Amino acid sequence: RWPTSGRVVRSYSSTVHKGIDIGGNRGDAIQAVAAGQVVYAGTGIVGLGELVIVKHNDIYLSAYGHNNKLLVSEGDAVAAGQKIAEKGSSGTDTVRLHFEIRKEGKPIDPLRLLPKR
Repeated sequence: RWPTSGRVVRSYSSTVHKGIDIGGNRGDAIQAVAAGQVVYAGTGIVGLGELVIVKHNDIYLSAYGHNNKLLVSEGDAVAAGQKIAEKGSSGTDTVRLHFEIRKEGKPIDPLRLLPKR
C-alpha cells in the first residue's frame, strides 16, 4: 500500500536521495504501509522535520518525514493502513512526504515494493 495520495515529485537515488517524495496538501493522511512498531517519532534527524520510523520486522523499516503533525509515539503498535501522521512541510520548503524503505538497514527504492498506481 502507498503511504499517502499524491504524485511522486522526487525520485529515489542511491547516492543523493534515499527515498521518494510524494506531493500533496497540508494535512493529507499519512498511513503505515505495513503493520509494525514505531521506533522513532520526533524531530531529531536533521533535514527530515517531523519524522516517524516504523519497524515492520527484522528486515524492513519505513520512514515518513516532513510531517505537519505526528499521531503516534515511540513504542506504539500500528496496523497496515493506520493513519500515523499528517502531511506537511517541516524541514523543507514545500508540502511533501519523504518516504523511505530500508532493508537490513540499507535504503532501497520504495517504488520496487509499492504497488503500481
